[in-house]
Amino acid sequence: MAIALRYAARSDLGLGPKSRNEDSGYAGPNLLVLADGMGGHAAGDVASSMIVGELAPLDEEDVTADQAIPLLEEALHSANARLTKAMRENSDLSGMGSTTIVMLRTGNKLAMAHIGDSRAFMLRGDTFSQITKDHSFVQQLVDEGRISKEDAGHHPQRSVVTRVMTGQPDDEPDTSLREAKIGDRFLLCSDGLSDFVGSDVIEEILREAGTPDEAADRCIEVALKASTRDNVTVIVAEVVDADGDDLPSTVPQVVGAAGKRMRGRTRAIPTSPAEKAAALSREATGRAEPDEDSLELAEDRTRSRRAKIILRLVAAVVIAAILGGGGYAAWAWSQKQYFVAADSGRVAIYRGVSQDLGPIHLSHVESASDVRVADLPSDVQGSVANTIPARDLTDAQSKVEALRAEAVRCQQLAATGTPCGTTPATTPTTPPTGSTSPTPTPSTSSTPVVKPTTAPRPATPTTPPPRAFSPAIGSALSEVTA
Repeated sequence: MAIALRYAARSDLGLGPKSRNEDSGYAGPNLLVLADGMGGHAAGDVASSMIVGELAPLDEEDVTADQAIPLLEEALHSANARLTKAMRENSDLSGMGSTTIVMLRTGNKLAMAHIGDSRAFMLRGDTFSQITKDHSFVQQLVDEGRISKEDAGHHPQRSVVTRVMTGQPDDEPDTSLREAKIGDRFLLCSDGLSDFVGSDVIEEILREAGTPDEAADRCIEVALKASTRDNVTVIVAEVVDADGDDLPSTVPQVVGAAGKRMRGRTRAIPTSPAEKAAALSREATGRAEPDEDSLELAEDRTRSRRAKIILRLVAAVVIAAILGGGGYAAWAWSQKQYFVAADSGRVAIYRGVSQDLGPIHLSHVESASDVRVADLPSDVQGSVANTIPARDLTDAQSKVEALRAEAVRCQQLAATGTPCGTTPATTPTTPPTGSTSPTPTPSTSSTPVVKPTTAPRPATPTTPPPRAFSPAIGSALSEVTA
């Protein structure tokens, strides 16, 4: 029996301090993509949009089950290469990256690839399960039996991801191929939902919602009620009978950062060659609606080849529009950024971004401190030298206080004749209520990326706890998202 997908995509800025949506999503008849961008001073929205733009043409591909996984891997490698190229051409984008989940329908099967801590869930009959495993530090601790799943949601290093799309050659996704059955429901979501809303609530929404649209709307509503401090993006897809009377729409939806440059959040993009060509013309030139003659001429052309070309042009327009922002807007944005770095041998908080535009300095010292860089452990000295991004001034002040504590520790060791070396192998933290598990040091060979720390399901917005320093994350402090 042939299957089809009925789908809905939604995205919201959330209630946190972020001034832009760094998530991007795409839902089409054969393809579902969700990307959660990150990158400190760099633009996570650029990374997520570029990934969606690179993967979108797969919606038009006619592939067999044997071809699906290699095709996904090839497309993700190509997207990663585009990130690399963009960062080489624009130093302001250095350090950007994105999680990615992609599902590609091939016959009655779904090929999936994912990297990062965005999640996918499946509801099949009485069974509800998470079908992705987070690429994160706390997930490694759970796998090793060092903390429980319950403890993971409260862990102070829950925002450390060990694998994401960053343009590096070792950014390899996990892949799988599964049979799709009529009645199955799938949810792809960014951590703006999963970090604030429990899986039991997500299951209830998927079971009770009448349509994917209702389920997607409900997920966003519940996340906002839970005071999500992150961007929240969801894609809900239901497997239906392709030969049934109630056939699903084949109009793709683009949401979040990528959708902002198309038709606006949660609005569908056109599907026919004429409509897509007209939309691209209006997007690129700002012209009015095309006349009827031009629509007829475009509709007379072969759909298959032009559809693939138009999808690639859609991706190019989205990326070009985001990368081509006005100079003043970029400068104004830069003056709302903060980072921690050295100033005359002492730790200081800077306002702006850590690059210069020719003779123009894009940052200045906002406040100095009495913390000497020389008093810090060697690995942390390197992090300060490379600059430590912060979400805002409060977050920067928290990082300075953490550095002050490290400097005091080293001074105390020096007084006993003991060299400070690097940060301690175990960072003491207060365990969650009911738990006696210590906070161990990340034991991963990958360089982790620190995402904004968020708390699960708070009653009101809360200030994220300061990040503790450890050897495995010391070199990754410059990867904190804005």
